[in-house]
Amino acid sequence: MSKRALVLAAASACLCSTPASADDWASWGGPSGDGVWREAGVIEAWPEGGPEVLWRAPANRGYAGPSVAGGKVFLFDRTFADPEAAPGNPFERGEIPGDERLVCVDAETGEPVWEKSDPCAYTVSYAAGPRAMPVVDGDRVYTLGAEGDLRCRAVADGALRWEKDFKTLPGAKTPTWGFAAPPLVEGDLLICLAAGEGSTAIAFDKVSGEERWRALSAREPGYCPPKVVEHGGKRLLVIWHPESVNALDPATGELHWTLPWALRSGLSIPSPQLSGDHLLLTNFYNGSLLLKLDGARQPEVVWRSSDRVSERRTEHLQGIMNSAIVAGDHFYGACSYGEFRCLELASGERVWESLEPVGLERPTRWGTVFVTPHGDGDRFFLFSETGELALAQLSPEGYRELGRSKIVEPNGFDMRQRPIVWSHPAYAGGCAFVRNDSELVCVSLRAE
Repeated sequence: MSKRALVLAAASACLCSTPASADDWASWGGPSGDGVWREAGVIEAWPEGGPEVLWRAPANRGYAGPSVAGGKVFLFDRTFADPEAAPGNPFERGEIPGDERLVCVDAETGEPVWEKSDPCAYTVSYAAGPRAMPVVDGDRVYTLGAEGDLRCRAVADGALRWEKDFKTLPGAKTPTWGFAAPPLVEGDLLICLAAGEGSTAIAFDKVSGEERWRALSAREPGYCPPKVVEHGGKRLLVIWHPESVNALDPATGELHWTLPWALRSGLSIPSPQLSGDHLLLTNFYNGSLLLKLDGARQPEVVWRSSDRVSERRTEHLQGIMNSAIVAGDHFYGACSYGEFRCLELASGERVWESLEPVGLERPTRWGTVFVTPHGDGDRFFLFSETGELALAQLSPEGYRELGRSKIVEPNGFDMRQRPIVWSHPAYAGGCAFVRNDSELVCVSLRAE
């Protein structure tokens, strides 16, 4: 694949403004943390000719999806000191100089508001750029870089409030694919998946940066965002790392329970999904696991994939980075080769599969599509690694696509297998905000 220029296209004017009452998408999983977009006034049918692109703004390389809050869009990306020195082999690791950059643009126009860059030499595999989306809370925006640099900045102008370096934690080192889990705001805390002995999970005062607690020890932290769920009258902080699934008290870090689950290659990535009493986890190499929660007590294993599964000999769902979507008695998601599946939640049994949601003509390793339910109805937005945005209905009866449009080019620079976009979109203000390795795009999904 030829190397792309770092910056393409100029920002254009927005054709209509963002409603003041619109929801924000300020952190992982959106306003409720469950990945559901509940904003009213959104299309239920695909517009003729596709949805309107309101603006395009320049962007650099990276995997971190955008965040949207208070009429601003925040994008975390990377520039290389020498673009020609970027490794041609995506798995290659070395010392690659460059800067991590946080840019803030106006959500209505895409015009730049401010940007801040910090030197950061990458040692990670797949060295395109940051993995974790920015997290906005009040007048602060937090970023976690691929090499473990945690920063709190002012939303207004990007001024640095405080910073931490996770590599200074005892026994810590940069994971193979970098620090990737977006921080979680929980009350007055900022909870992070870090690294090291006794500090796999760590909480800071979100305003001052003062450390509040540390918990858990794992050889590597994995890549799954920390998540708080409510069950049995308690708020449980779910930390899934490559050795076990854990539930903690989010206020203190006290461990409620732990369930061993050893994962190949440290690939705890997709976000766990809560449905009633059940917590669903999916993994590329090791398959799926369904737990029945009992408040803060040890959960019951309802079913799990066999130890004999592989990326080709799958049993349930083995997506690489897209999180499964639970809807009623079924769950949906792309498996290891892009086979989008519907499965029964209670048993894990497959109901149907299709390559259409990902936009593939044949099974392809790591085929990925990010699915976002709209409200509690039967409409789902899908953003595929092909750069296409789609609206569809998902049900046990099958996949029914209502429309699909190409929004960005899949120009991930370091994929030898195929061009890709591996960044989760944000949905806010009646719009979808998507990015690739050269531009950030705002697409209107507002109903007429």
